[in-house]
Amino acid sequence: MNLPSFVDLMEIAGTFAFAISGIRLASAKRFDWFGAYVVGLVTAIGGGTIRDILLNVTPFWMTNSMYLLCSAFALFWVILFGKYLIRLNNTFFVFDTIGLALFVVVGVEKTLALDYPIWVAVVMATLTGSAGGVMRDIFINEEPLFFRKEIYAMACVIGALVYCLCDRLGAETIVSQITCSVFIFIVRTLAVKYNICLPVLNGDDEYTEGNK
Repeated sequence: MNLPSFVDLMEIAGTFAFAISGIRLASAKRFDWFGAYVVGLVTAIGGGTIRDILLNVTPFWMTNSMYLLCSAFALFWVILFGKYLIRLNNTFFVFDTIGLALFVVVGVEKTLALDYPIWVAVVMATLTGSAGGVMRDIFINEEPLFFRKEIYAMACVIGALVYCLCDRLGAETIVSQITCSVFIFIVRTLAVKYNICLPVLNGDDEYTEGNK
């Protein structure tokens, strides 16, 4: 039996973290168990699926049932400890940020391993980290976090660029992985704590008034 690689372990850990973030929000919307599982699963595998399709490889979860089981385990985790998790206001942020950091690393590594240029790796890493969250928010009828002024996708871009820089400088893979993840976590944490955000694009007030 082949032991999972470090990237596989990161993908499994990211799947668990993202699944919990999706299931927790689904529970707040009072979804049933199956609905919550679907939301958690889509959150966990959505970004990686889009990435793999664009890279013309078989989606990762179709070759290993562990990801479906991992999402199911996340569901039972929330069922067992849901009351405690819901009391923690920062639970969603912590698990979402952990999943974001881990998936960005996986996305950039898989893309570079297929000999794509750095700019493609950055795009694929951003999709891997954030697309599942967009699908989650659509499923629960919320404005996607990706499109809000809060720093989210930009954290993916910065983290992916940091990884590529470390890689070009000849750093060990583990150093690149840790540095990328830490940068993403720091950027997200500082952005939320100090309300740092990108400028909002103001619409045409006259056009808006005319369509009321």
